[in-house]
Amino acid sequence: MIQNPTSTPEAPVAADQSFLEMLQAGGYIVYILLGLSVVALAFSVERFLRLRGSSVGTNRFGNRVLDAMETGGVEAASQVCRDEDNSMSRVLLAGLRRSEFPLTERDKAVEDAGMREYRTLAQNLRPLMVVSVISPLLGLLGTVWGMITAFQDLAASEGRADPEMLAGGISMALTTTAVGLAVAIPAQASYYWFKSRTDKFVRNVEHYYYELNDILVHGVQAEPVPAVTEQDDEEVAAA
Repeated sequence: MIQNPTSTPEAPVAADQSFLEMLQAGGYIVYILLGLSVVALAFSVERFLRLRGSSVGTNRFGNRVLDAMETGGVEAASQVCRDEDNSMSRVLLAGLRRSEFPLTERDKAVEDAGMREYRTLAQNLRPLMVVSVISPLLGLLGTVWGMITAFQDLAASEGRADPEMLAGGISMALTTTAVGLAVAIPAQASYYWFKSRTDKFVRNVEHYYYELNDILVHGVQAEPVPAVTEQDDEEVAAA
């Protein structure tokens, strides 16, 4: 059976559609979504650099402050905080500088310093949340617009259901939906990951401040007194 030679090249043409051509099928909404993806990437890189352990403060640094407090007192712990400029050191130093103040005033100073640092760490997270919310809505708008275009083409065809005539509108609808989700998912994941970093900072600062405050109020913990045994009681009685 002889095949029609003119029908064979059509399949590769549809299959070889480039990724750029697929994006172009989405229209202007896809270009807006690509711009939002660049914004999300820029803020993600900026937050990643800002929320590094060296900039926020690590558990190792907090333990160094505690060790200095136990061995050298307030001045030694304050010097450790001054040597390393990070968010945790600034909050703990606010409390150490008020070691002679009443507990309520010291707590208020640490709380104010902690709120300032938290706002600094969380200030550029809002754009990521905005991108993650707007992108699916823009994708949905493109979907609706593409379906409207497809039905308008169907109406203009006077009832002749030609798949090629509907392909443009349906392609736009599916492309904008896919791009919208592709932009929103990484943006939202980045937001919650960076948000967890800021929340962890708050928990760590609270933990180390409470430890410092216990040492400041109660002093360095003494060596535990050994339990008295029955043999010790007998030796005391005999004496």
